[in-house]
Amino acid sequence: MSRIGKEKVVLPAGVTFEVSENNHVVVKGPKGQLEFTFVPQMKFVVDGNVVSVERPDDSIQNKALHGTTRALLHNMVVGVEQGFTKVLVIEGVGYRASLQGKKLVVAAGYSHLVENDIPEGLTVVCPTPNEIQISGADRQLVGEFAANIRKIRKPEPYKGKGIRYKDEVVRRKEGKKAK
Repeated sequence: MSRIGKEKVVLPAGVTFEVSENNHVVVKGPKGQLEFTFVPQMKFVVDGNVVSVERPDDSIQNKALHGTTRALLHNMVVGVEQGFTKVLVIEGVGYRASLQGKKLVVAAGYSHLVENDIPEGLTVVCPTPNEIQISGADRQLVGEFAANIRKIRKPEPYKGKGIRYKDEVVRRKEGKKAK
């Protein structure tokens, strides 16, 4: 049995779970609504406010899909209840970020400003010019947008300049030594 797949997903108060044909799942909660179509082999069993995922047999593919399906469902439930947040820190002289309408504008040492459209369902806040907070209900969307922002200027190991996650540790290297 998959250790992740056999765990049950508890639906908190205020979160609803619906399964329609072709395993199309809709999860609604205070932070919004998420939809996903899971593979048809997996079955969802609802018992009150507890949802469990069952697989048809012990084939290798079904074992892998069992844990993945349960993890995706759990992320949907947590997302509509609490939401997910990623915080990025910008380090470097002249490096900064700001919001202009529905765009995040980043100055990261290039000859031009880098503009990124903020996807629907995400909230981006810049409390200071060197900090970006990305939050939303969809864990994949939050992580993907944060990774795209970080990709603009990855942190470099000599001076530590660039865009990094708040809890990320950048290993510093020693520069050249003078003779």
